[in-house]
Amino acid sequence: MSDIEICAAFDSGNIEVQSVSGSEAVLKIRKDRDSQFFQWFHFRVAGAKGRRLVLRLVGLNETAYPAGWPGYRACVSEDRDYWGRAETEWDGKADGGTLTIRHTPDSDICWFAYFAPYSMERHHDLVAQAASCPGVDHRTLGYSHEGQPIDCLEMGGGDTQVWLFARQHPGESMAEWWMEGALECLTDPADPVGRALRRRCRLHIVPNCNPDGSCRGHLRTNALGVNLNREWDSPVPQRAPEVVAIRNAMDETGVDIAMDVHGDEAIAAVFLAGFEGIPSLTDKQLAGYHRYRDILKRRTPDFQT
Repeated sequence: MSDIEICAAFDSGNIEVQSVSGSEAVLKIRKDRDSQFFQWFHFRVAGAKGRRLVLRLVGLNETAYPAGWPGYRACVSEDRDYWGRAETEWDGKADGGTLTIRHTPDSDICWFAYFAPYSMERHHDLVAQAASCPGVDHRTLGYSHEGQPIDCLEMGGGDTQVWLFARQHPGESMAEWWMEGALECLTDPADPVGRALRRRCRLHIVPNCNPDGSCRGHLRTNALGVNLNREWDSPVPQRAPEVVAIRNAMDETGVDIAMDVHGDEAIAAVFLAGFEGIPSLTDKQLAGYHRYRDILKRRTPDFQT
C-alpha cells in the first residue's frame, strides 16, 4: 500500500515532514519566521481512509510551552467543520519530546491541528456578516506588514469606550472563536445583554490583530517575527504596523475598558490576567478590575481565578 501524503501549504498550515513509511510519519513543527517560537501545527493527511495513522511530532521539548503537552489531545477533522480530539500520547524523553497522534479516519483526507483553526476566510465571513447588521459600522484601522486589513467593527451609542481585540498571538485560534460568539451576542437585537451593552457603550471590536501570523501558521509573531503583545509601549510601523494602527485608533476614541483576548496552552479554564504592572494604575481602576473578576467568578462556572 502506498505511503500517506502530508501537506501544510494552506492558510495557517504548519508542519515539516521528516519521514513517511506507509501510514506512519515523523514530523516537526516549523518555527515562526525570524523567531524561536513554535507550537502551532496544522496539516492535511491524504490516502488515509481506514488506515491506522501514527504521526509522531518530535523535538517538542523546545517549544514555547512544553508544559502544555502532557494530557493534551490533538484536534482532528474530516470535513474542516467539526473538530474532535484524536488519541494522543506525550513522551518527553523520546526524540527531544514526542507527541504521538493515532487516528483511523473514515475519509481519505483528514486534517490535524493544535487547536480548531480559525481561517482567514472565516474571518472575512465573520466581518462581512457583522458589518451587515443594523447599527454596526466597519472601518479598516490600517494594514499588516503583508498588506492585510486590520478590521474593526463598531457599534453602540453609549459614552463608555470599550475595546475588544483578539489574536495578537495567531496560534491562539480559540480567541477568534470567542470573538465570533461575542459578536453574535452583541449584534443580536433579541439578546438582552447585547442590547444593554450597545445602549451604554461604544464598542470597538478587532477580531484578529495579526492576520499575517494567522495565515502563515505562526504561534506568537507577525510576518516580521515580532511578538505584537510586547510592542504596545512604543510601537513602530517597521516592526508592528498592526499595533500602531490599533493604538492610533484607541488614542482617537479614548479607552474606558479594554479586553485583550488570548488562549492558553496549558490551562483548560477561563481566567483573567490583570494589568497590575502598569505604572499609572489607579486604585479605582484596580477596584473595577477586581469587581469584574468577582462577578465572573459568581456567574460563570467555567471561570477560574
